[in-house]
Amino acid sequence: MITPVALAVVLVPVAAAPAVWAVPAAARYVDTRARGCAGQGPGCRPGVVVHHWHKHGASSRGVGWVYASREGVRSGTARWLVKTPGSSWKAATKWKRAVRKGSFVEAAWGRDGHTGPKYPKDTRVCAEFKGLSTKACVTLK
Repeated sequence: MITPVALAVVLVPVAAAPAVWAVPAAARYVDTRARGCAGQGPGCRPGVVVHHWHKHGASSRGVGWVYASREGVRSGTARWLVKTPGSSWKAATKWKRAVRKGSFVEAAWGRDGHTGPKYPKDTRVCAEFKGLSTKACVTLK
């Protein structure tokens, strides 16, 4: 059994040790998830969630992953688009078959973390489904 004195002897050096693993303030990231919904009726028809990140004070935004969903359908094909300030829409991905989940379908791209393409601040990201004129969009703030 460890006595309170022995425990104190072990904990004091750990508490007094310098925090060499601490992340400097300049390297800290701001992580945000933006949600957008379009269409009428119950639920999102379609919907989009975008995980984006940036270093504090940076003018660019990294896109880690994009998730698109559409309610009330049994199948679908989706992609995501990007529009940087002052430019036209560009397809960021090829069309991808959406997976059915009950009363909606969903598709996802990327992975969590600070990975993926970088875009300027105020870039628009939209999810688009084939055969549907309405897009769900978010702006990377």
